[in-house]
Amino acid sequence: MDHKEGRLQLEQTSAAAARGGVTVVERRLLESLLETAGNPPIRIRLWGGEEIVAGTAAPVATMVIRDRGALMRMLVNPEVYPADDYSDGRIEIEGDLVSFLEHVFRGLDNLPDKSLKARFLRWMNKPRANTLSGSKENIHHHYDLGNEFYRLWLDTARMQYTCAYYPHPGMSIEEAQIAKLDHVARKLELKPGQVVFEAGCGWGGLARHFAQHYGVTVKAYNISQEQVKFARERAKQEGLDGKVEYILDDYRTMQGECDVFVSVGMLEHVGVDNYPVLGDVIHRVLKPHGRGLIHSIGRNKPAPMNAWTEKRIFPGAYPATLAEMMRILEGHQFSVLDVENLRLHYAHTLEAWLNRYEAHIDDVRKMYDERFVRMWRMYLAASQASFLTGALQLFQIVFARPQDNTIPMNREHLYPR
Repeated sequence: MDHKEGRLQLEQTSAAAARGGVTVVERRLLESLLETAGNPPIRIRLWGGEEIVAGTAAPVATMVIRDRGALMRMLVNPEVYPADDYSDGRIEIEGDLVSFLEHVFRGLDNLPDKSLKARFLRWMNKPRANTLSGSKENIHHHYDLGNEFYRLWLDTARMQYTCAYYPHPGMSIEEAQIAKLDHVARKLELKPGQVVFEAGCGWGGLARHFAQHYGVTVKAYNISQEQVKFARERAKQEGLDGKVEYILDDYRTMQGECDVFVSVGMLEHVGVDNYPVLGDVIHRVLKPHGRGLIHSIGRNKPAPMNAWTEKRIFPGAYPATLAEMMRILEGHQFSVLDVENLRLHYAHTLEAWLNRYEAHIDDVRKMYDERFVRMWRMYLAASQASFLTGALQLFQIVFARPQDNTIPMNREHLYPR
């Protein structure tokens, strides 16, 4: 037998093994993993046709594992490899993907923090850092995919890539995003002539909305080249030269003074170690009677971002608890005026995004490839499931200087008739 024949025989043997029946050990390991996840009501169909049903309730969906390698990878790291193998087509979900993920997340969220499995997963899935250079790389990885991609499924008016606000049922994503901007503006008590500094401006929709409808001047910082280019072009088209300035730079370089500091959807990329630095920046730029608002994905207890999301979609991302967010404010004794949790609003937002994404799936496939299509479907569905299960929260915090006695005496300004 020559070398080529030997390699061919080895490949055929490996392929046959992957198609072979499930061993007793493999079945027990899979059952143990399902038990760790709380025996969610799901069915698992293996490559040979054998099925395992977890729990006693009717299955909400079926996970199809197409080969032995995908099963073994799942057993090693259930936070990363199943989503990778779904992206590659080695795993399929038949049924409601969001409902499937809801049940799995609820089970995994109950995994004791000090268990051997939990400690092993934390060791395997360490997040990336958010240094000055690291932040640029992390942001480029996600936000510079191309404006045309995001335009397919975000709101068409302003391309807001943050939680919308649904004060009334049945609102479109466009209406809900505008409602969010106005809700933030009321919290900040915007007045004509004020100067607003924005940290992390996305495609610039908030800055343009504030300038157009509230008569303020906005200086917005962002390190995504694609987003800043789009924002500058849109501001010019809307005649906002001199009212809005988009600066391609890190928030840490902010200079000057402002009446209002606002950050919507940037804190997730800052990193807890940099929170005191962010607090220093706010202290440096905010006037004595200024207002500030931070809008961010968060958690109820400290934990990193889902490992697969951090590795494949949002490198360096971290959802902070309220206690951790106080590291931004406590160093300079900022007073918290208002805290609101918009968790279910984000679940509605993601549902709208996912529906639009699926409606434009052929366009996405033409831009990228099938793996990218499946990867982003998994990301949007998993994000929606995370907010529905309470694994993730959405916090808005309003704050002011401790000596400011011009703060409102009630909350009537937040909910006008």
